[in-house]
Amino acid sequence: MSKINLTIDNKTVSVDDGTTILDAAKMVNVKIPTLCFHPDQHIKGSCRVCVVEVEGQNTLAASCCTPVREGMVIKTNTKKVRDARRAIVEMIISNHNAECLACVRNGNCELQQLCNELNIREYKLEKTVEYLPIDSSNPSIVRDLSKCIKCGRCVEVCHEVQGIGAIDNVHRSSDMRIDTPFSLGLADTKCVYCGQCINVCPVGALYEKSDINTVWRALDDNSKHVVVQIAPAVRVALGEDFGLPPGSIVTGKIVTALRHLGFDAVFDTNFTADLTIMEEGNELLHRIQNNGKLPMLTSCSPGWINFVEQFYPEFLDNVSTCKSPQQMFGALAKTYYPKKIGIDPKDVYVVSIMPCTAKKAEAGRKEMADSGYQDVDVVLTTRELAKMIKEVGLDINTLVEDNFDDPLGISTGAAVIFGASGGVMEAALRTVYEVVTGEELENIEFKGVRGLKGIKKATVKVGDLDVKVAVANSLASAREILELVKSGKEDFHFIEIMCCPGGCIGGGGQPIPITNEIRENRIKGIYQIDGNSEIRKSHKNPAVAVLYEEFLEKPLSHVSHELLHTHYTDRS
Repeated sequence: MSKINLTIDNKTVSVDDGTTILDAAKMVNVKIPTLCFHPDQHIKGSCRVCVVEVEGQNTLAASCCTPVREGMVIKTNTKKVRDARRAIVEMIISNHNAECLACVRNGNCELQQLCNELNIREYKLEKTVEYLPIDSSNPSIVRDLSKCIKCGRCVEVCHEVQGIGAIDNVHRSSDMRIDTPFSLGLADTKCVYCGQCINVCPVGALYEKSDINTVWRALDDNSKHVVVQIAPAVRVALGEDFGLPPGSIVTGKIVTALRHLGFDAVFDTNFTADLTIMEEGNELLHRIQNNGKLPMLTSCSPGWINFVEQFYPEFLDNVSTCKSPQQMFGALAKTYYPKKIGIDPKDVYVVSIMPCTAKKAEAGRKEMADSGYQDVDVVLTTRELAKMIKEVGLDINTLVEDNFDDPLGISTGAAVIFGASGGVMEAALRTVYEVVTGEELENIEFKGVRGLKGIKKATVKVGDLDVKVAVANSLASAREILELVKSGKEDFHFIEIMCCPGGCIGGGGQPIPITNEIRENRIKGIYQIDGNSEIRKSHKNPAVAVLYEEFLEKPLSHVSHELLHTHYTDRS
């Protein structure tokens, strides 16, 4: 590729042909402010905050969408540029509900940060905010159109990454806004509650429905025995809200923080991730050996379950009957656990800390109460937990590490990789291979199913059988793989599908910002925990073995079917 030579703020740089001014500026450490731009999305060029002055050109150029030319001389910090940027931001603010102190994104808002960088301290334009009713109809996600800056990021992620289209650009010109079809409540659309729109929103126009106060009330109720579980992906992301690099492992510090908050017992969702492998792995074997419905599709991602129920109900018989690890934990916390410690199940209150907004809706499903009690009482996102920790004056960085409580706190490396795309598949293969062959699996790392690629395929030799597997992350990739199966172009035994890009590490409830670079670092943290684990295969978990011996009898037993398995419904 040919090189282009140009000058930016008196710094010479040589870049590939086709590079934008914005990217060229980054190469010489010149920061140009942006707002609609997102590193993992298509260039929009709609906000014009990134304008620069190009020598010989009368109008300012949007640096995010203007390719460089040979000999270009660019200035990013002239009076003309500064005045234009301020004017643009002031116009955005004039139509923005700037109640920053009460906003969920206060301190982590791209518009707020931009005002600080441009030294905007007063509003010169008349406010023209349209205070529409806040849409809280959805069980997981809240929309506040008075804060929307019409950048289009949420529309792109909903349409192109997830393939849903629950929101879109409606009307034209100055009347254009981002809305649902016919301005319906988000609950009345095809929204799957994944929260990816929240992750890309630069302001507070989209956010999760908060359950923080519900949890505080439970913790203050002396009649309740409040237990908490944390998902695999939380431990490599929470630190970001306390200034740590993405992928930092803070498992033991989270345990300490949760004890400070007042939880009676601190458990690990990884325990039931191991249990899921036992149930799901045996279900796969049963289907293969008894001409059951194949390919079997994983069931631990609630956003994906919402998707298949609405868009591909013909595949519902292919979906594993296993509940997700979150719901399996809740079922055991209301049955096995109270029996073990001698308390009344009605007094047990289960809180989940999840990377996922769709988990809030999953916990409320009527199917999730086979014990006679709701499996999980309330779900907090990673972001909500960070807020609670800060509310009591704790700093993750200063806490000593502690261990999970027994018996639901013991887990393996296979369980923690559930947090990354391909992890469920890899964990299942580690166990299925040894159950089928009776031999020790030496090379337990199936790297072919790892990574951010949308669809990954592999064939694994298990005894005499070539097991054909696939992994998909993001719902657009899920749609693609299902269409391949539907058309007969592909044939698999087992498919793992995760709703969110990168898997749970990129869930809709994780710390913001989220980019592919951040996802990669979180994934590294996940596999580092696995590599350092003493036990790396789910069927080797001693606490799970005791659970079967004392309570469940065996995988796919009557008791496990009653508590750990469920069914899904055609909602098309």
